[in-house]
Amino acid sequence: MTITLDDVRAAAARIAGHISATPAVPAPRLSELAGCTIHLKLENQHATGAFKERGAVNKLLSLSEAERQAGVIAMSAGNHAQAVARHAGLLGIRSTIVMPNFTPFTKVERTQSLGATVRLHGDTLSDAGAFANELAKQEGYVFVHPYDDPYIAAGQGTVALEFLEAVPALDTLVVPIGGGGLMAGIAVAAKALKPELRLVGVQCSFYPAMRQALAGKPIVCGGATIAEGIAVKAPGGLTLPIIRELVDEVVEVGEARLEEAVFRLATMQKTVAEGAGAAALAAVLDNPSLFAGRSVGVVVSGGNIDARILAQVMMRGLVYEGRIVRLRIGITDAPGALARVARLLGEAGANIVEVHHQRLFHNVPVKMAEVDVVLETRDQSHVRSLIAVLREGGFPTELMNEVS
Repeated sequence: MTITLDDVRAAAARIAGHISATPAVPAPRLSELAGCTIHLKLENQHATGAFKERGAVNKLLSLSEAERQAGVIAMSAGNHAQAVARHAGLLGIRSTIVMPNFTPFTKVERTQSLGATVRLHGDTLSDAGAFANELAKQEGYVFVHPYDDPYIAAGQGTVALEFLEAVPALDTLVVPIGGGGLMAGIAVAAKALKPELRLVGVQCSFYPAMRQALAGKPIVCGGATIAEGIAVKAPGGLTLPIIRELVDEVVEVGEARLEEAVFRLATMQKTVAEGAGAAALAAVLDNPSLFAGRSVGVVVSGGNIDARILAQVMMRGLVYEGRIVRLRIGITDAPGALARVARLLGEAGANIVEVHHQRLFHNVPVKMAEVDVVLETRDQSHVRSLIAVLREGGFPTELMNEVS
């Protein structure tokens, strides 16, 4: 079984009126950074914050009256759960969502608030999926797969129809890949409409299942990733052959680059993306020679990032840019020494955030002390000038966080 451009067009007609087209916007600052012309497809603007609504609505609207009466079941710990719950509720279809036991309570509560019955089961997504399939057989529910379903993939493919209509000059599309539903749907539509278009899929380095399968290698996945939305251990049986045939290249990106992409989207484009949602931009930043001079469409697939994780990413980004630093400064353990350090820092334009005085550890001589100072600074060159000022003033100074 496969899907065609006609299936994607039928999906677009079916979901019209249920889902609004998302913006396709230029990103001039990101373009300058990456050395290519970037347009972003903001799938994080859907009501539930991710592209998953497209496939969910297409699948639900395809059901017969008997199937609607029976109800649907899905397995997910995130975006697919909310998409199915929301639109099943709007269509008057009973929905059950099976989530693994580790699912954060906020996600459980959000899914329930959208009208679904939530069942917690298992310690992994695989456990939850097996339980959902068993319940579907027992209760007669229709199982709504997160990616390995022709209606789901065709629904996700409507992203390409909108993107190419809005920005017909695109010569490259970059799309995150987990199980492959989004990439497969986009590939079918995009290659049919514009065969010369270059398609690049992106996986996180901890979960390169699709890339390994395409290469005929054993699938080895695992690890804690910020891109949990594409942390899939098995590619779809429907999606794998489509991606093998139509996608030009699949690349991997590491955690540092994923974090940077989330940070860049927030600070340069003023849009919030989850780790998986930022994966396509991460690939562009990670492979400048692959995209140099091209007109690149980047799919920002979702924006449902935990506020605590986002805060950490933003602070780490400031550290990376040299805008927050920690200096270890040696001073004499005598009155006025710390005041002289503070005066030098203030005159040099640094803002002191925290000060930690250390006399007992770090092998400090008894008549000396060390002060760890956290500072707000302008950039990395400012940091270097601060260190020079302190050393010239007689205070040995060491940078405690790495900035390149």
